[in-house]
Amino acid sequence: MPHAWVVMLRNLIHRAHALLFSYALYSLNGGIQPIFKENNPMHKLEYLSQIIGATAIALLLGATPVHAQTASGSSSNASSGSSGASSNAKVSDDDRQMMEDIAEANYAEIETGKMALDKSKNDQVRKFAQKMIDDHTTALKELQKLAQAKGVKLPTETDVKHKTIATALKALSGDTFDSQYLSRVGVDDHQATVELLQKTQKNAKDSELRAYAGKILPIVEQHLSMAKQMANKK
Repeated sequence: MPHAWVVMLRNLIHRAHALLFSYALYSLNGGIQPIFKENNPMHKLEYLSQIIGATAIALLLGATPVHAQTASGSSSNASSGSSGASSNAKVSDDDRQMMEDIAEANYAEIETGKMALDKSKNDQVRKFAQKMIDDHTTALKELQKLAQAKGVKLPTETDVKHKTIATALKALSGDTFDSQYLSRVGVDDHQATVELLQKTQKNAKDSELRAYAGKILPIVEQHLSMAKQMANKK
């Protein structure tokens, strides 16, 4: 799929997330009592995560026919114009997308790590959070250096989905925060990042991007293992 279409679909998904962003704030403050029998922020967080996933799928499915119709009408222009547009690109559209996704994952870990340092009183959780900040800051800087060399403009913050999760975590405190931070961020997010890096290492066309993914992957796998061990003790 051309990068312009990827950007359009991502923007549609982010707009949906933005609407749910304010809804998350409202719900965590007890605004959706008819849906939840118990005023439990974790039940609400799980429900909101399901809504976000369903919305993203719906938007993707809804946008696909538009792409199909446009592609047939613009194929002749694409064949003549793509050589001029793509010849200047140093990485493929898919590689660019993977770089953007990895950057957003790094930003998310850094942001939630800082939050954990501020909110958690557990020494082990705080130690884990500091490691997340240090390791993902280093990984982000290396990715930014690679992106600059390839002419890729990376995002400067995480995506709306991760922001929504971070907002929900801000409403928690004590052991509940520690448990959900380790579960949502430590385990779930790192599992997703492991899969992203594995995909990048296998499918990226750019050899330097594949090398970057191969270098960072063991570090993130270590994070995932640590988070699982700590979460099991909670």
